[in-house]
Amino acid sequence: MSGQSSGCGFLMSVVVHGDSALNEQEKELNQRLRRLYPAVNENETPLPRSWSPKDKFSYIGLSQNNLRVHYKGHGKTPKDAASVRATHPIPAACGVYYFEVKIISKGRDGYMGIGLSAQGVNMNRLPGWDKHSYGYHGDDGHSFCSSGTGQPYGPTFTTGDVIGCCVNLINNTCFYTKNGHSLGIAFTDLPPNLYPTVGLQTPGEVVDANFGQHPFVFDIEDYMREWRTKIQAQIDRFPIGEREGEWQSMIQKMVASYLVHHSYCATAEAFAKSTDQAVHEELASIKNRQKIQKLVLSGRMGEAIETTQQLYPNLLERNPDLLFMLKVRQFIEMVNGTDSEVRCLGGRSPKSQDSYPGSPRPFSSPSHKASSSQPYLPGFDSNCCNGVTSNKSHSSSPHSHKPCPPGSGSTLPASDISLNGSRSQQPITSDVDMEVDHFTNGVTESSSNGFLNGSSKHTTEPDDCDADMEVESAQSKRQLCGGSQAAIERMIHFGRELQSMSEHLRRECGKNSANKKMLKDAFSLLAYSDPWNSPVGYQLDAIQREPVCSTLNSAILETHNLPKQPPLAQAVGQAAQCLAIMARTGSGSCAFASVDDYLH
Repeated sequence: MSGQSSGCGFLMSVVVHGDSALNEQEKELNQRLRRLYPAVNENETPLPRSWSPKDKFSYIGLSQNNLRVHYKGHGKTPKDAASVRATHPIPAACGVYYFEVKIISKGRDGYMGIGLSAQGVNMNRLPGWDKHSYGYHGDDGHSFCSSGTGQPYGPTFTTGDVIGCCVNLINNTCFYTKNGHSLGIAFTDLPPNLYPTVGLQTPGEVVDANFGQHPFVFDIEDYMREWRTKIQAQIDRFPIGEREGEWQSMIQKMVASYLVHHSYCATAEAFAKSTDQAVHEELASIKNRQKIQKLVLSGRMGEAIETTQQLYPNLLERNPDLLFMLKVRQFIEMVNGTDSEVRCLGGRSPKSQDSYPGSPRPFSSPSHKASSSQPYLPGFDSNCCNGVTSNKSHSSSPHSHKPCPPGSGSTLPASDISLNGSRSQQPITSDVDMEVDHFTNGVTESSSNGFLNGSSKHTTEPDDCDADMEVESAQSKRQLCGGSQAAIERMIHFGRELQSMSEHLRRECGKNSANKKMLKDAFSLLAYSDPWNSPVGYQLDAIQREPVCSTLNSAILETHNLPKQPPLAQAVGQAAQCLAIMARTGSGSCAFASVDDYLH
């Protein structure tokens, strides 16, 4: 019996180890394909990853995750030839696509063909023999271009050789490589939507495919860099003509509006002055929006909501879905231990819980989903205070509270805090309006929210050696709501109020699948002992504050009859959409015309 148990245990360990190895291989494949083909959207146009068990002739056998091909026919005449296509055609957005085939055994005669074919081409043939089929054959080194008659092309290949096939979707050509060396152009004027294809004809022939599962023998990335340089040079040489002055003026206006939109008030003023432009929003209004953005980006959602209600009294009343989104984010920040309501109740969140990544990110298209990073560049202007001082005696609700002393551990009556006017326990005082002394790489070294090298350091927290600890140590300290029992109780109560708000919204405005998913995802954080490392833990990442910040900022701008998105971001988004359309219409040059490459 013990022998059976140990045997079962051994088998289980083998299975688990095997699954782990497969997961690592899949991860490596995904990373390599993303690096090689960043412009490809695999939701729309999946990349070839293996041979298709459905799109092959019967004499073809597949094994090893459909990457190994072996011949199992008679192999007496050309009528016994057999081919197999990959699972998907090559997407145009690759720009340049490459795969390799290793000859495991040449078999009896080495009648092997490696190449490309369109959907529907007869699989009872070697690649290259029929229309819209192209192949390089090992027995004679000839290339076959939609014809049964080959042309001299390269050397023969046999057992142990690695043959690569590169498709250039920009100039519609194809070349092959042998053991890492290019053999020159084999085919021109290729049609779109071709599939990687391999064909065998005699017994014993076995080949393995590499669609990115392993590093390639040929340096395809160097070839890609050459073409990226060519395409970018074409763009740079595009003639502007006599309209250069008009373009310059338009670009200056776009930059100015971008700075205003994101509340870079001092920079906007300086830029407008240097380019003789007018700022189309009052400076006080820009500073008000800056104040709110700072609060959202530091995770102090309760204070951000209160400040918004004070400065724009009817905005959230008119936008119940926006208020709900802000409240859901506040719940997430409570879990994170960063919202003022839970910080006030005695919790002390590790600095890692409150950090905000400082490196600027590229513009996002206005069509991006909310989960992606919206256009927002961290770091605020020096010499720019927020311009609005909160009146401590004033509040939009009678249920305002005085600041709680740090670490007091006191709890507040549930009736004192309502979701329709949630009161922060630390009213916005002059500490939020402090000037930014200096910033490096987009991260302020001294600011109202205490940003320091990407980690927020609040005035209620004393400096100590925690700041110098490694990231792993800081992360190991992360606790729900900062570790305070009173804060956890407050968070649970807030969650119940949020559920009631959701039900009220559904009754008043009808079903909203986005709101439902948002709330479900937020509540799912509580299902895990370590929500930061859970499948839904991405919500706790500081970067997720950006789309919330962007949406609130856009809503405020609408109240001033200003555009929700700055023209510069719209232009970048439009360029990204144009590239996507180019990809769908088969223009391979889109792969090397990334907007991000020009922004950086």
